Amino acid sequence: MNNSTTSTRSGPLAGIKVLDFSRILSGPYASMVLADLGAEVIKVEPVERGDETRNFPPFQGKLSHYYVALNRSKKSIALNLKSDEGVQIAKDLARQSDIVLENFRPGVMDRLGLGYDALQKDNERLIYCSITGFGQDSPLGDKPAFDIVAQALSGVMSVNREPGQAPNKLGIPLGDMGGSIFSLFGLLAALHQRNATGKGQHVEVAMLDSLIALQGYLSQIYFVTGDTPQPVGTQHPSIVPYGSFPTSDGHVIVACLTERFWHNFARCLGHEELIEDPRFALYDQRLQNRDALHDILHSRMKQDTTAYWLERLSDFDVPSAPILSIGESLEQPHVQDRMLVETVEHPTEGSLKMVRGPIRFNGDGPSTSQPPSLLGENTIEVLGGALGFREDEIDDLVARGIVRKSD
Repeated sequence: MNNSTTSTRSGPLAGIKVLDFSRILSGPYASMVLADLGAEVIKVEPVERGDETRNFPPFQGKLSHYYVALNRSKKSIALNLKSDEGVQIAKDLARQSDIVLENFRPGVMDRLGLGYDALQKDNERLIYCSITGFGQDSPLGDKPAFDIVAQALSGVMSVNREPGQAPNKLGIPLGDMGGSIFSLFGLLAALHQRNATGKGQHVEVAMLDSLIALQGYLSQIYFVTGDTPQPVGTQHPSIVPYGSFPTSDGHVIVACLTERFWHNFARCLGHEELIEDPRFALYDQRLQNRDALHDILHSRMKQDTTAYWLERLSDFDVPSAPILSIGESLEQPHVQDRMLVETVEHPTEGSLKMVRGPIRFNGDGPSTSQPPSLLGENTIEVLGGALGFREDEIDDLVARGIVRKSD
């Protein structure tokens, strides 16, 4: 199956070849995780300017932060899919691939001649994954979909705010990333089934479906009570105390999901009497009397600093944390000790810092990442190694705008 270019990737998916037509975020995140797990990923990009995210500021040299964040350890081939020859090259690569990944609107890949039915005819083992905004058969299918659109339609924006404030999007692009993450579940399950049957299949994931699936207990609150969950900010809709609590110089997070932790918290505050108080003794009583309890908790915690409370909460074994900025998060000892940030050398832009994948096998994380490729950096390697094109044939394709190689 994999008579292509030599891959130096290692991991559980070593030997799996992925042909990635996806761009921007939903899709590229999934293919990056596949690369982290050892797969060889060939990213197909438009010959003109490549993946749109190559042009999103800010930049390190000429490299977009956005492209760097989502495209490590992939090979780039710049291919004109508006030409018959470009489409044929894509078909030839798909014939050798285990996985094809795309995130165009429904029908686009079919019109290009690169849909599942067309590619599966020549490769019955092919697993083809489509990530869309709303799905192939949704009444919203033709609507352009971006992360914030999926967030708005999923209901998550309505609860992602303090009570009385305007709806707000999640700080991370979970609509895009949710689609990618669920596509990975589907792809790995399809690979497992192919091991038994020898046949691939079409995996489909919609961003909106993924966010609705991630509602978790919020959807069940609606089904059980008939009432739609309301925004509670950092608090929990049914667990009290839980959330952000003010100190004399900031805030700390406290999360008392069990009665033991609530008892520990009350003792930590020096208010052990609250444990037996009939207003606060049980979950439902604390929920009904949330405001009264918060008045007591806030009044006490505002008397001392964040540092004081973090140490005391830890001493009393209360789940708690400071609220870190992104920069503080990346510099904290946990990240350093877990080696979650790595530095790789880019051929034109020098040292790049990147966040590593989080999955470990037998204690080891992903193999060292490769820097994100320049546009068309691997065009010659892929065409020559995988498809057997001669150098003069590649030069002719470059001259006619069918493919592009890096400058």
